[in-house]
Amino acid sequence: MTPWAKDVTPARVHPEYPRPQMVREKWQNLNGLWQLAFAKQGNEPPFGNKLSERILVPFPVESALSGIMKPAERLWYRRVFAVPKEWAGQRVLLHFGAVDWEATVWINGKKLGNHQGGYDAFHFDITEVLKPTGEQELIVGVWDPTDNGTQPRGKQVKKPGGIFYTPTTGIWQTVWMEPVHVAHIESLKIVPDVSNGKVLVTVMTQGITKGLSTTFRVAGDPGDELVASGEPDKQIAIALQKVKLWSPDAPFLYDLEVSLMDRAKVVDSVKSYFGMRKIQVGKDEKGTTRILLNGKFFFQVGPLDQGFWPDGLYTAPTDEALKYDIEITKKLGFNMTRKHVKVEPDRWYYLCDKLGLLVWQDMPSGDKGVGPGKGEITRTPVSAKQYELELKRMIDGLQNHPSIIMWVLFNEGWGQYDTVRLTNWTKQYDPSRLVNCASGWNDMRTGDVHDIHVYPGPGSPDPEPGRAAVLGEFGGLGLPVEGHLWTNKHWGYRGTKDKEDLTRKYERLLAGVWKLKDQKGLSAAVYTQTTDVETEANGLLTYDRAVIKVDFERAAAVNKGNYSHVPEVKVVVPTSQQKGIPWRFTFQKPPDDWYQPVFDDAAWQEGIGGFGTKGTPGAVVRTEWKTDNIWLRRNFTLPEVAAENLFLLLHHDEDAEIYINGVLAAKVEDFITDYDEVPIAAEARAALKLGKNHFAVHCRQTKGGQYIDVGLVELKKRALR
Repeated sequence: MTPWAKDVTPARVHPEYPRPQMVREKWQNLNGLWQLAFAKQGNEPPFGNKLSERILVPFPVESALSGIMKPAERLWYRRVFAVPKEWAGQRVLLHFGAVDWEATVWINGKKLGNHQGGYDAFHFDITEVLKPTGEQELIVGVWDPTDNGTQPRGKQVKKPGGIFYTPTTGIWQTVWMEPVHVAHIESLKIVPDVSNGKVLVTVMTQGITKGLSTTFRVAGDPGDELVASGEPDKQIAIALQKVKLWSPDAPFLYDLEVSLMDRAKVVDSVKSYFGMRKIQVGKDEKGTTRILLNGKFFFQVGPLDQGFWPDGLYTAPTDEALKYDIEITKKLGFNMTRKHVKVEPDRWYYLCDKLGLLVWQDMPSGDKGVGPGKGEITRTPVSAKQYELELKRMIDGLQNHPSIIMWVLFNEGWGQYDTVRLTNWTKQYDPSRLVNCASGWNDMRTGDVHDIHVYPGPGSPDPEPGRAAVLGEFGGLGLPVEGHLWTNKHWGYRGTKDKEDLTRKYERLLAGVWKLKDQKGLSAAVYTQTTDVETEANGLLTYDRAVIKVDFERAAAVNKGNYSHVPEVKVVVPTSQQKGIPWRFTFQKPPDDWYQPVFDDAAWQEGIGGFGTKGTPGAVVRTEWKTDNIWLRRNFTLPEVAAENLFLLLHHDEDAEIYINGVLAAKVEDFITDYDEVPIAAEARAALKLGKNHFAVHCRQTKGGQYIDVGLVELKKRALR
């Protein structure tokens, strides 16, 4: 459970108005305890029947906070409610924030309709099916095939493991009702026009609006207010007296009140807001293609955010929990986040708008190829139609949030198809944002950025005349924290020993990112990831958000580009990672003095490092070693260098002992999955000398992969920037 689980009760579960960009004063929250029954295909709706289970809406049925915590494919939801008497004479709208994946809705035994799509809001006008007085019966039938279907589903699978997680089935966002006039505001489209000092607003309406008008009240700083008017369903350009820009450093939001008027009478009114910001690809002062925010290069650094919770899965336990994730991201020195193959409730984006966090928004993946794949796939017409429908709905639903600056169409080839066509369509449909055709792997040379993934990294593609270079994923440093794990089985892209080790390696990676900004023209980098997720232990925070795993101050400093305290790494004696180095080796146990420099190893074999079996994580195998033990020896030349700055550069799988000039330099246990610096014992450091020196290495293997390689590096204090 997260710390916020204790605040969740049936009487208080996500009580906030769920749509901050279109707020009406009168509404009724339908979250809370509902009746539930597990269903089968072909079952009739359970009209008038009390169902056997109780579920806490809006938590998915698989989650702990739902009170059920069981898998399901088909469900019946039932509850009764009353319509406030003061709503009489008005239309009543029933809203669903999101239901995964197909929802069919009945009121008082009458079918209202069907909705397919697990991430977008929908509503029904229920006025005509309501009883004049008394209790009203609401039935929701749900079907969610998860990975048995081709619909967008992100990382949900029926058998979770690795980078795929527990599914979310059914209602997972707030359900609510509100009264409206027969002619009312359906939605708003707000587009900032920074270049011309205007905001473009379109008020979409429902009902007969002929002869009606719209009025707009825009409020900036105190005393800075203006009023404008226009026609419904037409774009209105509102000139701002003084444009105050939105950015992560200064997330200024204008208040906007929109009213639908019948002469002097207010027919409908909603409160909203907007931010004035401009995002584009252009040249910096050196002529490098960059991502420009409000006309200036703004280097973006942020985490990959999966949006999963151990107690609520897709649904955060509370609004405060949603806010915490964004606040801690900001406090860690990040200015951006990539929302990974999931769409959040509207309030999450509102908090990003308010607190100042740039968002790259992924389209949730689906169809075959959710996972490693090469190249584009061929979708069926049904699959393609559904993907494109949900893509359009995602853009429509989130288009007014200034924090969202980029749409990411595909992740690593997962369900990727017709990339060029869909990228061009998205650019045309929403020219106010950047489009990333594919984050990682299958770049089709279209869109606004070239996005690569490198683990652990970092790395950068080359900027192109019309596309900026971004690093869509890197890092993945793993550190399990006992007492805060989803399962005993866990993993990371690269393991660390403890908080200090994780922090040191994290600093090294982020310092490399900032160097790539200057040396390669990198415009943005996304670190994997904000929190642990189920079996993944590679978060900066534990899954329950109870522990920040890195040193907070050091991580925040390097995220902001303050890395002068991070040592520079200079190779002094190379390993075989880049180029094979010859060693003498044997698989047979040698005499006891085998590690001494004067030992005669003429009978040993000669081979090129590294030594091991192919497929061992992080290994560069040039000579196969499959036995239980290996002994290695080689001479090396040490240039003039401060001995106190020297460290072993080592990759071992499993236990290893390393001697320098006959003195034990290090003894390590278990295995690692990449090259890492290891301190040299003081006695061995003292035995080093200018010129000729000697390595002797023993590595022991009991299970799994195997690998050994050794070199020396110098860790020097970085010159002040």
